[in-house]
Amino acid sequence: MSTSLLLLIIVLIGFIAYFAGRARSLAQSGGKLANLHSLPGYHGSYVAIWAMLPAALVLAAWLIASPLYIDSSVRSSLPESVLSQGEATTQLALGQVKSVAVGLARLNADETAALESGSANLRETLAAKGVALAGEGEPYMIKAAQQFNEMRTTSRWLMSAVVLLVAVAGCIYAIRNISARFRARNQVERVMLASLIVASSIAILTTIGIVTSMLSEAARFFTMVSPVEFFFGTVWDPRFAAAGSSGTSGQFGLLPLLGGTLYIAFVAMLFAVPIGLFAAIYMAEYASPRLRSTAKPLLEVLAGIPTIVYGFFALVTVGPFLRDISAQLSGLITGNYQNFIQAQSVITAGIVMGIMLIPFVSSLSDDIITQVPRALRDGSLGLGATRSETVKRVILPAALPGIVGALLLTASRAVGETMIVVLAAGVAARMQLSPFEPMTTVTVKIVHQLTGDLEFTSPQTLVAFALGITLFVITLCLNIYALYIVRKYREQYE
Repeated sequence: MSTSLLLLIIVLIGFIAYFAGRARSLAQSGGKLANLHSLPGYHGSYVAIWAMLPAALVLAAWLIASPLYIDSSVRSSLPESVLSQGEATTQLALGQVKSVAVGLARLNADETAALESGSANLRETLAAKGVALAGEGEPYMIKAAQQFNEMRTTSRWLMSAVVLLVAVAGCIYAIRNISARFRARNQVERVMLASLIVASSIAILTTIGIVTSMLSEAARFFTMVSPVEFFFGTVWDPRFAAAGSSGTSGQFGLLPLLGGTLYIAFVAMLFAVPIGLFAAIYMAEYASPRLRSTAKPLLEVLAGIPTIVYGFFALVTVGPFLRDISAQLSGLITGNYQNFIQAQSVITAGIVMGIMLIPFVSSLSDDIITQVPRALRDGSLGLGATRSETVKRVILPAALPGIVGALLLTASRAVGETMIVVLAAGVAARMQLSPFEPMTTVTVKIVHQLTGDLEFTSPQTLVAFALGITLFVITLCLNIYALYIVRKYREQYE
């Protein structure tokens, strides 16, 4: 029985258990709900939880433990001549055995007998069934593959039987516990609280795991390349080493990438902040409710457009447009029609990224402006100030901490952008001040360093983790500072 089918049956048992528990609680109440400690729905949920949760836990444990046990058993059955050649050879042989097992499952009895007798070639027979095998294959692999298939089939049937037995047993146990004064609500709420704790723990542990993995690989990189050279170097030229080489040839200066990241983000913020902030002020203070209910969702549609689409827009439309405009301006001024803005440039990426960031600035700022107490507006207008004076001298100063926090959150979004920069700003890692020339960012080089069939043994690939942890620290600091400002603003008025 497949895992998906087994899960479906468990859910079906839980569904039946819910109505069975609910019906039993109604029967125990004697027709009066006041006799029950908990509502019938809680009793049904209690029975459903006992029917599904233990069975799901057993299924998860079985799916984790069974492959480990089967691999260990098959591995111990391999010939001593294979086991004695080291861990790498043993793992390769085990992988080939699993490939042979897949092929054997597709063969009929005659084909399997031909392989066992040696009258058929193992590699050719499996290739005919769509299974590629590295090498010609050894006779011991057929026996080991048969053992693997048998153990896996037995394990799957045992798993199905045990899981279904646990589900039924849990359902019966829970139904027998139901009585008029049974505290089903307390039991259900305890399970829900535990589920919330587990969910929050998974999120925290995932973050810890990501940071730990990045730190460990970055530490390996810094054993090969000096941190001073990385953080203060002005030249980025990793020079990919040959496969299997661990040479440290190349220069890994972070400053060109960091400069490009901050430069493009700065240009994007210069474009997004005025437009987004003015749009937020208009939506919050001037627009009618009908216009606001229509225009704000339309503006926020920009946030749902994939960044690769923005990249295509920059590559096909914005970049060529700026290049042609620069050529026309150059011709009018100097008579020489030579474009001084490259199609792939900092300003191209900044403008398109700014368009992408407008809904972030607008939506966050609008929410903050609308949270300013109404009494401040009415007091200013009552003293004779115009609406524009009220916005400029009362509302914006009051909302300024929250707006600054929103802008910092938007900046952290800009710093982490990748696809727009790849297509709009190029991949040239260099330090320069002109916004009309190509530059690149940290995220682009992370993708570039990890593209292809690579091994994490050389600084040319491990540098991606050093770049990643650097970008993580930058965005983390921006987010922490933004949240600090936003919380301070909320405490002022709540």
